[in-house]
Amino acid sequence: MIWFIVSFVSIYENDYQDVAIFFTQQPTRILFSLFIVLAFFFSALTISEIFEDYIKDQKIKNVANKLLNIFAIIMPLITITGIYNLS
Repeated sequence: MIWFIVSFVSIYENDYQDVAIFFTQQPTRILFSLFIVLAFFFSALTISEIFEDYIKDQKIKNVANKLLNIFAIIMPLITITGIYNLS
């Protein structure tokens, strides 16, 4: 997380080319991919707990959790694919 904050501050004022170059470097790709996967995993875990607390119907809760898990798998894959296709 600290890496992401420091990196974001360093590329905040840069133009598109500088940001694209930053994300095409190998260590940045790996660290950012790991950050995205972990962020979506923990957000899915948190939202799943909210579903458990506030949705009383078991069928709706199961469908919501399955859709959430699918979303938590597909969105990082799309993001990581986009980052790796940047170069």
